[in-house]
Amino acid sequence: MTPVELSRTVLRAVRRAVDEGELSVAVPARAVVTPPGPGGRGDYATNIALQLARPAGRPPLQVAEILRPHLSRTEGVAAVEITGPGFLNIHLDRAAVTALVRRIQRDHGTPPGQGPTPLPYGHSDTLAGHVVRLRIPYDIRAEVVADALVRIVGSQGGRVEVHHARLNVAAQAQAQAQAQPEAEAEAEAEEQVDGGTSLHGPGGDPSRPGPVTDPEPAPAPIDLRPVPAPEDPTPLGPDALRWALLHPAAHDRPRITADLLVQRAANPLFRVRYAHARARALTRNAAALGFTGAPGDLDTPDALSTSRPAVAVTTPDATPAPPTAVATPDVTTPLVSALTEYPSTLARAATHHAPDRLARHLVVLADALLAFQHTVLPRGDEKPSAAHRARLALAEAAGTVLAGGLSLLGIDAPEYL
Repeated sequence: MTPVELSRTVLRAVRRAVDEGELSVAVPARAVVTPPGPGGRGDYATNIALQLARPAGRPPLQVAEILRPHLSRTEGVAAVEITGPGFLNIHLDRAAVTALVRRIQRDHGTPPGQGPTPLPYGHSDTLAGHVVRLRIPYDIRAEVVADALVRIVGSQGGRVEVHHARLNVAAQAQAQAQAQPEAEAEAEAEEQVDGGTSLHGPGGDPSRPGPVTDPEPAPAPIDLRPVPAPEDPTPLGPDALRWALLHPAAHDRPRITADLLVQRAANPLFRVRYAHARARALTRNAAALGFTGAPGDLDTPDALSTSRPAVAVTTPDATPAPPTAVATPDVTTPLVSALTEYPSTLARAATHHAPDRLARHLVVLADALLAFQHTVLPRGDEKPSAAHRARLALAEAAGTVLAGGLSLLGIDAPEYL
């Protein structure tokens, strides 16, 4: 369940409470759902009870108690806790994570010739029969964006036709002059075809008019004119070139810099490709330890418990202070959220003709995977468990989605990096 879906779930809970007479408020237009802050629990938290307390004329804690059972009964929600002045902390059902990983494995794991091949994860047929006619200038960035859109729109079942903008007036007139004799010859040949169907009917007889059908109007062309690159990007090589031209939004000027070739964390292209390579490396390392990935209960590992003792800082003249609990960030929820949001991001990239949306989401997914990867393999004398197999399966699913997204952008996903 994504934050957007969870926000709608919260609003539906408010509406049910209003319909049942438990609250007398206007249902707000939106509900803010974010990862829990300090002192919070679960996967997400919302302050909707604090937002409704004043119009409802009730304390925030009482509003939260009213909303909690309505949220708890929602499919995909395992439990709801109330913390602080009235924050609702939502625990998601981990069975949904298992189903998500199995779906990604199923969509990408059917061998050829063994039954119908499902669409890859994130692909759909929502644009089936839809033709997008792009009109682009003779510019390298426009060419690269259009090329990526051919695959992105195709992933949603649509088709893209790419046409270049018209030439200048002089060149256009010359092209028309050259094409006119050929067009006249073709028209004369059609008139002479015996038994053909024309406006004069079979055999060209004016007294026997043939059928006249109105062709289906072609969709209006869409002018695609992204801001051109300030300099020639070809020295970057094919992958960095594509990323430099696709990652910024169409109205932003791309940065053509050698930083895209440097393997460091500040380079988003490197992070995306490195995250994919790390997912593949985890599979190899797990095989060396004698286990493989299998969807199941992720089971929060000891290294990522909800709290850990902080190191006490002392000085020679100071009395040692007792260690305090320090919250450890949850690294599973951001990865699951990024995977869950991938299909909708890909659909928006197709409908809005914006490959930059896909590129930016791949960065979010890669960062989440890089934060999660340290939980996958056993540490020290720890033996591989079902939780390790489940976390490996989740990391492998993320690597699969990263590879698919890079492929749609026309960028290589290396196994080793």
